Amino acid sequence: MATPELVLMALTDARLPTGGHTQSAGLEPAVHAGLAADGRRLHEVVDYARDRLRTVVRVDAGAAVVARFLSRSGGDPLRVEPHWAARTPSAVLRAASRRQGRGCLRLAARIWPAVLDHLPADAEIARPVVMGVVAAVTGLSAEQTALMVGYDDAQTVVAAALKLLPVDPVEAAGWGVALHPQIAELAADLSDLIEPERISGAGAPLVDVFAEQHSRRRLRLFHA
Repeated sequence: MATPELVLMALTDARLPTGGHTQSAGLEPAVHAGLAADGRRLHEVVDYARDRLRTVVRVDAGAAVVARFLSRSGGDPLRVEPHWAARTPSAVLRAASRRQGRGCLRLAARIWPAVLDHLPADAEIARPVVMGVVAAVTGLSAEQTALMVGYDDAQTVVAAALKLLPVDPVEAAGWGVALHPQIAELAADLSDLIEPERISGAGAPLVDVFAEQHSRRRLRLFHA
């Protein structure tokens, strides 16, 4: 039986076939809107990732932590879905998350079949809800669950930057390390969250606007 630490490493591996490679965590539309100025202001990428950790990632991580708690305590993790949706204004981002959630659920059902005790098979469910259930059945703590969501989002931004901007990979690796204190702070803040109603309502309106605009672009590298 794998330890929770090894499970955590597996779940944050970009090679998982869950569609993560199709996402830029909103970086591509932000770059189109002028962020990083085609490489002349690369520090803005770290600022962008840090702002996400304070806002939209806090919503996703909170949803995952509560879904984990409900799964472990005999509740219904699907109770989290409408609360997450109410805090995710963009229809494009909701749809993208649910598609990724379906991919994650299909993978988890093969590796950790106990997830199907809590969620219907092959369903489109918000990714953080699915990740919370996976965390529950694999023995991750609440703090590890939030760490997983935060780290995954930060690394998605960094990986997308390497494809979108003239970035030295060594510098990009440093960005990820620089974000570790904010990820740890996020996890500590959310580790005692157990009620869907208490999930943060923090938002980033430009992320939503950029996502809606990006969905209408004819040429794009990432889905969102």
